[in-house]
Amino acid sequence: MPIDPAKALAAAPRVAPLAWGPKDILLYHLGIGAGIPATDPDELRYTLESRLHVLPSFATVAGGGMAGSGLATPGIDVDLAAVLHGGQTLTLHRPLPVRATAATQTARVAAVHDKGKAAVIVLRADVTDDDGQPLWTSVSDIFVKGEGGFGGERGPARPPRPEAPAAAPDLTVERHVREDQALLYRLSGDWNPLHADPEFAKLAGFEKPILHGLCSYGIVLKAVVDTALGGDVARVRSYTTRFAGVVHPGETLRVRMWRDVPGPGRIQVTATAVERADAPVLTDTVVEHS
Repeated sequence: MPIDPAKALAAAPRVAPLAWGPKDILLYHLGIGAGIPATDPDELRYTLESRLHVLPSFATVAGGGMAGSGLATPGIDVDLAAVLHGGQTLTLHRPLPVRATAATQTARVAAVHDKGKAAVIVLRADVTDDDGQPLWTSVSDIFVKGEGGFGGERGPARPPRPEAPAAAPDLTVERHVREDQALLYRLSGDWNPLHADPEFAKLAGFEKPILHGLCSYGIVLKAVVDTALGGDVARVRSYTTRFAGVVHPGETLRVRMWRDVPGPGRIQVTATAVERADAPVLTDTVVEHS
């Protein structure tokens, strides 16, 4: 059986060293669209090593990418063409450093849910810095089509999707996704051919390659930091989303933000595809900040 929940949950945590430096961060920032305009001082903090600030979503690719690392766990054997990223949460314990030489990631399968026609694999990764102090915790929901029906727990019911606030958003920005955005972003570690190979994309049920969900995730967080948090990456405490739809390279994301919703220190966010009548891309999205 491709998924053996008992075996996956009993597997020992995967402990791996992580290292990164300015080059990795610069590449990631370019991969999520930083650097336009190239000489804008607000963009140089993402693209110039002498001024470098680390966008917290870099954690999703630090050390070569961790989102799919649990798919190599004993008890998990799935076809990449059936895999989609369902949701992502990052909790930041401190601002990310520009350089790490001996960080450590401890990753495990936290849960496996049987949704009938699909399985959801919940991956948790805890990362410490060179001194062993907590840096971040990541929880990824990986949706695997056709792998349900194994008789496992269905998992907690998802709460009803919150409606966007009735009031007009406090901030709205648009971010164009370059035609080659997925090709650039994949250099940070997510080599799934779904995002580059037209034939593989068709096998997965898509007309053409789609943008990585985590690329959209980074684009949206950058928009929130730049417009709602004064460009201060250190203010982000956590960032959670559910991936509701795909993005095609060449499209435009419309990012709407409501301050202090659903409470103080929280920004509710929606991201939609402008060219497809504002089709949902990210939902259930909240940035908590100081």
